[in-house]
Amino acid sequence: MPVQIRHATAFMAMYSVPTAPAQALIDHTGLEILRYRPGRGLCVLVFVDYVDGDLGPYNEFGVCFMVRNHRETGRTSVVSDLRSLATGGAGALIHRLPVDGEFTMAAGRGIWGFPKILADFDADHASPAKRASVSQDGKLIAELRIEPGIAVPGSGAGAAVEAYSHLDGVTRHTQWEMNPSGVRSRLGGADLTLGTHPIADELRSLGLPRRAMITSSIPDLRMTFGDARMV
Repeated sequence: MPVQIRHATAFMAMYSVPTAPAQALIDHTGLEILRYRPGRGLCVLVFVDYVDGDLGPYNEFGVCFMVRNHRETGRTSVVSDLRSLATGGAGALIHRLPVDGEFTMAAGRGIWGFPKILADFDADHASPAKRASVSQDGKLIAELRIEPGIAVPGSGAGAAVEAYSHLDGVTRHTQWEMNPSGVRSRLGGADLTLGTHPIADELRSLGLPRRAMITSSIPDLRMTFGDARMV
């Protein structure tokens, strides 16, 4: 430790979701959905291609929710939630995490408690319009396509996020450091298709598919994962 990811590519779409059904999905973790406005939270769908890292090459699909830091649960103010978002005090709960590598699945579950499951991927991270799909046992979970965005100034700056996970009845938090380069973003720009897999049904319960708030692509992403600690 820490585990180093020396090169990865990623693209993602952020969605506004109703707080109540989102909270119902994560109640078992003891964490609370962060509200960016009354009754609404944030859900991020992300595809990552890990090219060079300590866990080897693999593909990944994440369903993530922005949550309050576990040290600040019980606060109900949208203002305080927005302040946490602006200052980097919010956390990201990694709710679902299909991958296509057995080693990274075992390592992710054993080291950090990430809810990794084996799945099949068809991904294109190289074209201007990014596209990927993820399926398990022949059932489509999701297919996401995003349009090209515009260059984001200062996208080479590093950032740290408190990453949360829950597995086998235990909620953990991990320091997750990211250093992205070449980020391109835009308002909207996502085409999301959901299949017949139970994870797709979860996303439908949040009102998806719908128009994305923001989409982003990252052609060069470096990451560091620290030790996991129990909440």
